Formats: sequence, structure tokens, C-alpha cells
Amino acid sequence: MRNWACGISPSAAAFAALGLLVCAGYGVAQTPEALSSPSALKKLSLEQLMDVEVTSVSKRAEKLSETASAIQVITDEDIRRSGASSLPEALRLASNLEVAQVDSRQWAISARGFNSTTANKLLVLIDGRAVYTPLYAGVFWDVQDTMLEDIDRIEVISGPGATLWGANAVNGVINITTKSAKDTQGLLLLGGGGTELRDFGGFRYGGALASNVFYRVSGKYFDRDSAVLPSGQDATNDWRMGQGGFRLDREDSDVNLLTLQGDVYSGRIAQAGLDDTAVSGGNVLGRWTHRMSLDSDFKLQFYYDRTHRFIPGTFTEDLDTYDVDFQQRALLGERNDIVWGLGYRLLDDNVGNTPVLAFLPAKVTRQVFSAFGQDEIALVKDRLHLTLGTKIEHNDYTGFEFQPSGRLAWNVSQGQTVWGAISRAVRTPSRIDREFYAPGSPPFVVLVGGTNFVSEELLAYELGYRLQPIQRLSLSLAGFYNDYDNVRSVEQLSPPAPLPITLANRQRGNSYGAEFTADYRATDWLRLRAGYTELQIHIRPKSGSTDASKGSVESSDPNHQFFLRSSLDLPGHLQFDSALRYVTHLANQGVPAYAELDARLAWEPIPKLEFSIVGQNLLHHHHPEFGRQSGPRAAPQDVERGVYGKALWRF
Repeated sequence: MRNWACGISPSAAAFAALGLLVCAGYGVAQTPEALSSPSALKKLSLEQLMDVEVTSVSKRAEKLSETASAIQVITDEDIRRSGASSLPEALRLASNLEVAQVDSRQWAISARGFNSTTANKLLVLIDGRAVYTPLYAGVFWDVQDTMLEDIDRIEVISGPGATLWGANAVNGVINITTKSAKDTQGLLLLGGGGTELRDFGGFRYGGALASNVFYRVSGKYFDRDSAVLPSGQDATNDWRMGQGGFRLDREDSDVNLLTLQGDVYSGRIAQAGLDDTAVSGGNVLGRWTHRMSLDSDFKLQFYYDRTHRFIPGTFTEDLDTYDVDFQQRALLGERNDIVWGLGYRLLDDNVGNTPVLAFLPAKVTRQVFSAFGQDEIALVKDRLHLTLGTKIEHNDYTGFEFQPSGRLAWNVSQGQTVWGAISRAVRTPSRIDREFYAPGSPPFVVLVGGTNFVSEELLAYELGYRLQPIQRLSLSLAGFYNDYDNVRSVEQLSPPAPLPITLANRQRGNSYGAEFTADYRATDWLRLRAGYTELQIHIRPKSGSTDASKGSVESSDPNHQFFLRSSLDLPGHLQFDSALRYVTHLANQGVPAYAELDARLAWEPIPKLEFSIVGQNLLHHHHPEFGRQSGPRAAPQDVERGVYGKALWRF
């Protein structure tokens, strides 16, 4: 890292310091009863698929076609036929997301802008458990691992979800729901290997302890090759990880459902010239769902999560999260469908500081108290619905935060819905905003956290239209305008001296764009899906700000993305799937536009046995998708072409 005498700019210095951190390193989706089996979604017509019930938008079951939100659903069949081998790869199936692979293990994932390896405006949940780090209010994607065969669906909302889910659900929500133990009975074995995904394997076994008590246990591992430098040299960051889990479900008729589940994982990530980075952790979650009547139920959920990350010479973290959440739904009269809830979260974070970077104080305990209420009002039954609600949270940094929204859905006719929404959301401060400290060459300090850093604010306006003009074709269009205030900035602490710098809230701006999707079941053996997104972001400094980055530190987003996917069933029990994506350049990172192609060919000689070969990034030997931001050994890295084979056996 250069010191101030070499002419480093404040924004570049902040980029470098933030990069040190990175480089060092409840809603359950439901379907109607007839669609509850694990194989049912494979047989759905397009009309039935649009009738599948989702809960991420309102925390109650509602038809996908009638939701007042820009939502896409990735089914278990979509994941299987994509050839995805990790959660980030599966998220490429949602065209309303920005998904960029940074190197062998790091991903930049966001919705509607502000993408980076420390993206902090997207909330991600796995079975109601928030996979969140208080360090930068985002997700360490390299440790979000689960058997993809266990996933029932992924609901992806682009746009604010803070009224129900709270702070940091600013630009979107990803809600991952795994299958019940009842739907994963029997034995499953899988394994394979190839060039980039060098080898992998896994098992799952499900059984019954009683007529109404079901369980499963599972385990998996993988070994991934390194990314490469632009020169083609090995980047020396291959990694391997193992994961195991269990789930237990007890069903007492339609009145009570008890769930207990947990996971553990451990992995090692190579670093050039240093010892391996070590990651490990585990979690346990319990949930009780009780139905009091056809129109009233409640859920009580708790979970404990433990994570450990050790980067030799740079950074160590041990994080314990305790979370309790209560939710009740009740239908009042014929017009008011009310959902309300209470929540409490305790975060116990302990960082091992080094001369490279530090958090001061090293150990903190943070609490978040929350309450929400929402009322869906049937202005015209089955035709016009108004949803009003708000989330109230109290955190240790900024105190109370209010996040209201109003949503209107008009079912114009069968297969035609118009919706609109106005929402307020906030991104509350993280430890990096308030407590980060990055020393430079003595006696200089590069970056200190802003002791007065407040929440970033969003006021969002959305308008959408869904149409099913014929039985085999579904179209969706969503437009949005976002007004941001108190956006994070990088300021000179003692101008005109360029260093040290501090984090503050002296930027504001707006973004606007549109998201279009089309799903066409051309025949019973051919399905085509297309997606297009346009995004324009304009961030500017407030009066008195010394930040000249114009938002480039906070956001690296393409203006346009295009996706085209096809699924083809061939004679002889063969399947062929392909996915083409085109992403325009990232101007502030010097990453050029690219087109890329993934493909999968599978053969199912008998119903329970499948062989497949998957090709990824087939159009280039290697290419960049995202610029590595900065940090030790900060050279950009390229994603390589990869091919792997897989065998899967169920019995």
C-alpha cells in the first residue's frame, strides 16, 4: 500500500482498506397440498407454476402471479437442470440479481445496484436464518454451503423488503427454503469431478422414527481449483470444504409442525505465500408452527449460529448469533388479513486484530429488538388489495428505525396483475462503518471508522405488470426509482491532508431501471426463459464532502444484463440445458463486457439414476467478471472455463 507521499487518493485508500477485510478473507415457501411432493414442481404447467404460493413478500401464502413485488422463484428442478454446483451459481437463475464471480471462492451478489464483494443492501435467509455478518452487513458467500438437492426453492425479491424483514433488506431479499424431512426419504448418493470443480461427493439418508416423525442426515464435500491471474498464472487460492447436517420434522395432523435442524462445516482456502485461511462453523434452528384455525396461525422460531474465520497474519473472527422470532397471522372479518410479529437478536462478535487491520473495540455485543405489523385490506375482494405495514427496530448504533411501506395489487383479469409500491428502508451501520481501523506505514493511519456514521436511507417507488396472454407464456415487467440518502462516503479527516480518511454519510443519489422476464413453454419438451435488466445509478457528494469517488467505492454495477435459458427433453431419456448471459462492462473497475455460456447434458437410464456432464464459461478460456477491489496480493483474477461430470443415484 502506498503512503500519502506517493499521491494516493482518499477514495483509493479507502478502497484498499476496505478490500483488506474482504480479501483477508420467516417465511417458508408453501404450495397447495397437491403440489407438496418433491417431484410435483417438475410436472407443473406454466399456469400452475404461477399459482404456486410464496411467502417472502407478505409472510403469508399468496399466489406468485398476484404478489405486489418483483419476485422470481427458482425451483429445485431449475437448480438441478442448471448444473449449478453452489448457491451463488444457482442464484444466476434469477435474472433480477447481479451475480459476479470474483475468484475461486468470492462472489459479488446484489439486486438493483451497489454490488461489491462487501454488498450490504441484500438480506439473505436460509430456512429463516439470516446469514449475515455484522462486520460489513453482508454475506460471506464462501461458507454458505448446503446440498442443492435439499433445496425446495429460492424466492428472490428485487426491491425493499424491510417492512417485514428489517434493516439491510434494502435492495432485495433472497429466501432459501429447504425440503422437509418427509420429502427427502430414502438414500441419495452423488459424486463427480472435473477441471475447476476437481472432485465432490455427497450423501443423504431420510427415514421415519414414527408415522408422523421424519428425519434426514446428509454430508458433502468439494475441492475447487484456483482462479487464474489475467496472465493465465495460477492464483493459488484453491479451496476445499466439508459440510454435514440433519433435520427432524414432527407433524401432528394439520395443527402442529415442529422442526429441528442443524449444520456444521469446515474448510481451508489456500493463500499465495501464506498458510491457508481456515473457516468453520455451525448452527441449530428450531421452529414451532401452530394452526389455531383455517384463518389463524403462529410461528415461533429460534436459532443459534457460530462462525469462525482465521486469515493468518490478517484477521480472525468468532461470531455467535442468537435469534428469536415470533409471528402471528389472523383474518379479521372478510377484508383484513393481518400479520404481526416480534423479534430479538444478540450478536457476540470477537475479532483478533493484527497490524494490518483492526476493529476497536475488538469484542462487542450488539442487540436488535424488532416488531412489525402488516394489514392486507381487500378493497375489492379478489380484485383490488392494499397492503400497509411497518417494521420498527432498535439497534445499538442508531436507536429506533422505522421502515413503512404501502403496496397495491390490482387483478385486472385472470392472468393479468398490475401492482405498485412505495417503501422506506435503511441499512444500519456495521462494524466497518463505526469501528474499523487500518494503519498505514508508521506514523500514518489510512482509515478510521466514522463514530457518527448513521443509517443509509432509501425511499423506493415501484410499478409492475404481470401478464399471461396464453397458457404457455408468462411475462413480467417491473420498473423502479430509488432515492438514496446518507450513502457511505470516504472523507478526509483533516483536510487538506489526504490521510487519514474516515467513513461518513455525505453522499446521496438515485437509481432507476427495469426488469423484464418471459417464460415460454413452447412444447411439452421445450421451455425457454429470457430476462433483461437495465440499471442506472447516479451518486453524488453532498455539500462539503471531500469524496470524489461518485459512488464508485460503493457500487460496481453493469447497466444492462441479458439472459436466455433453454431446457430441452430429448428422446432416449436425455436432457439438454443451456444458459447464455450477456453483461455490460463495469466502468469503474475496467472490467469489459462479456458474453458467457453454460450447458448441461444429462442421461437418466432409469428413473432413480442420472449421469450428467456440465460445461461452465464455455466461450472463454478465462475472463474477469468482477475487479478484485484491493488488498494484499490485489491483482485482478479471472474465472476459467470448467467441465465436470456428475452421477446421482436415489434409492
